[in-house]
Formats: sequence, C-alpha cells, structure tokens
Amino acid sequence: MKWLYLFRANFRREYIYLKRYLPNTISELITFYAIFLFLFFGIQIVGDPSTVEVNVQNTIVNYLFWFLAMMVMQGIGWSIMNEAQLGTLEQMYMSPMGAWKILLARIISSTILQLIMIVILLYLSMVTTNTWLNVDVLSILPILIFTLISMVGVSFMIAGLAIIFKQIGSFLQIFQFILMGLTFAPLSTMPYLTILPVVKGVDMARGIMIHHSSLMNFSIGDYTSLVANAVVYLILGIVVFKRCEKTAMIKGVLGQH
Repeated sequence: MKWLYLFRANFRREYIYLKRYLPNTISELITFYAIFLFLFFGIQIVGDPSTVEVNVQNTIVNYLFWFLAMMVMQGIGWSIMNEAQLGTLEQMYMSPMGAWKILLARIISSTILQLIMIVILLYLSMVTTNTWLNVDVLSILPILIFTLISMVGVSFMIAGLAIIFKQIGSFLQIFQFILMGLTFAPLSTMPYLTILPVVKGVDMARGIMIHHSSLMNFSIGDYTSLVANAVVYLILGIVVFKRCEKTAMIKGVLGQH
C-alpha cells in the first residue's frame, strides 16, 4: 500500500509539472519532431531510392527509442541535480520510504507520461512520411517493459554520479549522442552490442514494427538476452546508486551544491 501511495504522489507531481510548464512540454515535442524531419529529409536527399521506405521505417523506430532512452536514462540524474539546486535533496532522504524508492516511483511516473508523447510522435511521424508501421501493442509491450527496466538501471547509475558530483549536465549532453549510437546501431552487423542496454529491445521492436514479426518469431535466446539485460542493469544500477549514496554521506557532500 505504501508503494501505491508513493506512486500516486509522484505521478501527480510529474503530471502537475507537465501541466504547469505546458509550453516547455510542447516545445520539447516540437523539437524532437523537427529532429525527425531533419533525418527524414536527409534520407530523401542522400538515400538510395530503392531502400528509402525501409530506411524511413528504421529511422522512425530508432529515433522514438532514442527519445525514450534520453528521457528515462537521464531522468533520475536531472531529478537529483534539480533537488540539489533547490536545496531539497536532504529532505528526500528524510522520507521513511528511502530516496531510491522515491526516485524509482518518480521515474516510473514520468515514463508513463513520456510514453504519451512517444505515441503522439509516432503517429505524427507516420502521417508525415505516409509510412505505416505495425503497431502491435500486445507484442511490443512486453519487449518495451524489459527495455525500460534496463534503462532505469542505467538511470540509477547516472543518478549516483549526480549525488557525488552534483553538476553532470555536460556529461548528460554527451551521453545523448551515445544513446543515439545505441538505438541506431544495427544488431545484425554488431551482435556484441547485445550486452549493452536498449540495443536488444530496439532490435526486437524493429522486428515487430517493420518486419511484422510476432512474439513467437523470437527465439529463447532472444528472450533470455532481453530479460537478463534488464535484470542485470537494474540490479547493477541500484547497487551503484547505493554505493555512491554511501560515499556522498561519508564525504559529507550529500546536501552540498
């Protein structure tokens, strides 16, 4: 029941933020739509005409996962930085629920709201390009959930750095391009990337949305890789976060900015 109350409180908080700063939310949506248009027209100009449709389909899926990965993986890090700037970081640690549980509820809440923006961007992209993907929700959802779990794990690692160093904005800006590489990377030519977060989930989602695959078309190895990746990164993320948290407390820099 405590988890439910915690989730409801944080979901309401994230919703109020989006509603109160609606112009910023809309501008964020427009910005990422403009980025997609840039990619789309680039393909039209310099791409091979015989493969334009496939390239556009791949671009839609890849850039949507890139947007989602940025929002989720950087979410807790930005949250820590904002709390430190506002001087409320120590107050979070006074909660009986514990800081990591609050941050987990917060990132889940914000991710649910961000998924609404993802759906809007998806259909805007398909209408713009007149390219229609296979949006099989029942097949995509399980893959998306495990992909998001690995993203949350990485987000906790970044949050750990934010607790110690506070200002990691430059790192997060560089990290955006690393995420672009992960989401756009073709796993068929670079299979070793399957050990990294996001990559396997994006590859399976591409199979469903572009090649009309179903959950039955994937092997046991595919599911094992996807689930193991999610579990390992989530556990590793929380462990790293708790370790950084302990280090910040020992050094007495938890509440410093």
